[in-house]
Order: sequence, then C-alpha cells, then structure tokens
Amino acid sequence: MSTEEVAAKVPVRPHGGVFAGAAGRIAALVLLLTIAGVYESFHLTALMNGTIWWHLRTGLWILQKHAFPRQGLFSQYPDKPWLDCDWGFDLLTAAAYKLLRLRALPALLMVFEVALAVLTFLLARGRSGGFWYAIFLSALAQYAIADLPLLPSVLSILFFAIELFLLLESRRRNDVHSLYWLPILFLLWANMDEQFLVGLLLLGLFVAAEVAESWLHLSGASLRLASTHSLAKVGTIAGVSVVATLFTPYSFSPSPLQFYRTAFQGAYSKVWFENFADMGSMPFRSPQNFVLLLLVMAAFFALGRRRSRDLFKIGVMVVFSMLTFRVQRDVWCVALPAVAVIADAVIDGQHGDDPQANRQRRRWEEPAIVMLVLMTFLVAVIRLPGDNDLMNQVGRVHPVRACDFIRTNQLPGPLFNAFSFGGFVIWYL
Repeated sequence: MSTEEVAAKVPVRPHGGVFAGAAGRIAALVLLLTIAGVYESFHLTALMNGTIWWHLRTGLWILQKHAFPRQGLFSQYPDKPWLDCDWGFDLLTAAAYKLLRLRALPALLMVFEVALAVLTFLLARGRSGGFWYAIFLSALAQYAIADLPLLPSVLSILFFAIELFLLLESRRRNDVHSLYWLPILFLLWANMDEQFLVGLLLLGLFVAAEVAESWLHLSGASLRLASTHSLAKVGTIAGVSVVATLFTPYSFSPSPLQFYRTAFQGAYSKVWFENFADMGSMPFRSPQNFVLLLLVMAAFFALGRRRSRDLFKIGVMVVFSMLTFRVQRDVWCVALPAVAVIADAVIDGQHGDDPQANRQRRRWEEPAIVMLVLMTFLVAVIRLPGDNDLMNQVGRVHPVRACDFIRTNQLPGPLFNAFSFGGFVIWYL
C-alpha cells in the first residue's frame, strides 16, 4: 500500500474543529456560571427580601458595639434572651455594606449564585470527562433551587454542597485526605447559619454507611462495597467536626445542649411550620417542583439500574427526599445529592474519556473561563445603580415614604408592622 493510500485512510481532524469545540465548552461554562448573577444585576431580588434587612441591622450593631447580641434586639421583647446563630452572615453582610452600600446586597447574592453554579458543576463531575452532562445537570439543579435568597440559608446550601463533594471524593478515592477539611467547614458553618445541623445529619449518614460497610466486610458478605476506610480515622474526623461546631460565641452560654436546641428551633421550630408557606410540603404548582421530582426519580433509577450497593448514596437519597418533600424550603438537600448520584452513574459508565487529555485541555481552558467569569461579574457589579436609584427600587416593595414621614415628624413608638417589611423598618429607622 502506498503512502498516499495510507494517508487517505487516516481521518484528518481539522484544527478549527479543536478550537471550535474548546470555544463551545468555554462559552457554555461561562454562561452557566454567570447567567444567574447577570439576572440578579437587572432584577435586584436581594433588595426585595424583607428579612435581609434585620440581618444587616444586626451586623451593623455587632460592628458598632464590638459584641454579640444576647437579648432580643430591635424587638418588642428587648429583655428576652436571644442567640444570634447567624451572626457570621450578619457580620459579612454588614462589612460588605460598609464597602459598597446598597450595592453590596445584590453583589453578595451574585457571588453566592456563581459559587452555587461552580459547586453544582463539580458535583456533576464536569472535570472528570462528562462536561456536557455536567452542564445539563448543573443547570437543572440551579433551576430546581429557584429564587435563591440572600439569607443565611444560602451559605448552608454552599457548605452542604462542599461537604457532599468532599465525602463523595473520599469514597471514590478510598482515602480520608479530603475529609480533613470537614472540621474547618463546620467551624465556619456553625457561625453562619443554624442549618449546620443538616450538615451534621449528612455526616452522620456517612459515618453510619462506613460502619455498616465495615461490618459487612468483616462478616464476609458478598457485596461490592463502596469504601474500606479506617473507622478510627473516620470517627476521629467526625468527632472533631462536631466539636468544631461548638466554637461559637454562644456554645457554652448557657450550655452546648441549649445552643443546639436554639439552632434547631431557629431552623425547624413550630412557629415556622405554622406561619410560613415555604415550610410546608411541596405543592407541585411550579415547574421547579416537577424538575426536582424528575431529578430525584432519575437518581433512584440510576442507583437501581446499576444495582448500587453504596449505602451512603442510598441513605442520603432516602433521608433527604423525605425532608425535602416535607419542607419545600430545603429542596437543595436532595437536589444536590441527586445530581451527584446521576453524574456518578453517567461518568462511571463511560470508558472513552482520556484523563490525560482532559488535564491537558483544562490547563488552558480553565484560566480563560475564570478570567471571563470575573470580567462578566465585574461588569454586572459596575452596572448596578447608585444608592438613590436602588432606594427607589426598594420603595416599590417596602414602606420607604412612610418611614421618612415617621422620621421627619418624630412620631413616638411603639411601632407595629407586618413581618414582611418589619426587617426593613428595623434597618431604615
């Protein structure tokens, strides 16, 4: 066979196709990471939430007094004891407000939305070869976790995603090195939002799965176990993580048990269930509810189709499905694990991806993506209106003119208000 004939039989891939594929991946990922933030820069949903304002006011009080509140500040019960389990979020919001004024609120939400997009992409294993699957799953997860609020719970969503990623990476690689970050994670989480208890539940499921799989391994059960970690190391890391949640200004005043009880009441008290619709069961009145249901069904189907023996994944899907469909506020508890389970089924079933080629491709694609995302974010922040225009936007939802009238005429208290705009009144007056 001549050289010409051999050359004719060898397919030639044009260089333009390589660059076109890279450009498509970069464009898709930049769009995935920035679309929610760009949407926020136009719609300013962070300013419309009535609850964020009293978080901001409490953070400003902490900065001013250099102390942590222990009584019911700005309420009709100033002499009653109160623990601000969200003090870290309040302080973060106040510090950002000192720098950017009202622009800080939409800017913070934009940062959190970009972070959520990154974490869902990582949970969907976008860096392991299944790029387009990860783009699709991440977009579905972000859509299911709709209307991300600028509240302490947004940090719980991010911390939960990080914890889940670390736990799954530990089981995939069959080592505990990624678990060493958990104590630091819980130290931050316990000072940001009381829903760190959900993270402890996830950690408890992980430990329970490790113990059960170790027992099955020792008993000689003929199962394909997902992990063979050292129980001593896992137990030590889990114990240190629990202890880390006690390093808060309130953990030992009056007692750690009271701190956990207060955190639970702040997240799942009877008052919340009786007065707030988002604490009810899922109504299936919006497309997001059905997208979440499809994600959960697909995750269970993936586990069944592969005849999974991964007790951790099964336990997480079962427990958090029950929580989510009872408390629609916590859709992220099952949406994030569902994405990870589906991605594992897809990626582990593939054999054509070359890890070395993926690493070489990421060496230059990832810096370009980071630069484009930062540029888009900066442009979105710069185009935010000034304080006067933002306050006009706030006035469409909150009683700005009524508060101005009260301040101008120095009307005496007490001042009673609806819960929906009470937080704004606390901050503005």
